[in-house]
Amino acid sequence: MIQTVTIDIMNEKAMKLLQDLEQLQLIRLRKEENTPLTKKNINYKGAMKKQNLEEVDDQLEKLRNGWE
Repeated sequence: MIQTVTIDIMNEKAMKLLQDLEQLQLIRLRKEENTPLTKKNINYKGAMKKQNLEEVDDQLEKLRNGWE
């Protein structure tokens, strides 16, 4: 069973422990590039609420019908 988990490293000791686990072939580490939050990102963060697929489809259909 493979699961993906994102963690924030708070201490170099934690990174060393993770590297040791990888060396034992218990986990695989993948490094992501940190993308700093820009003012533009912060302005839109949380601007959209989560909606179920049916609501989104209904809204798109209404928009499309408005163009005809």
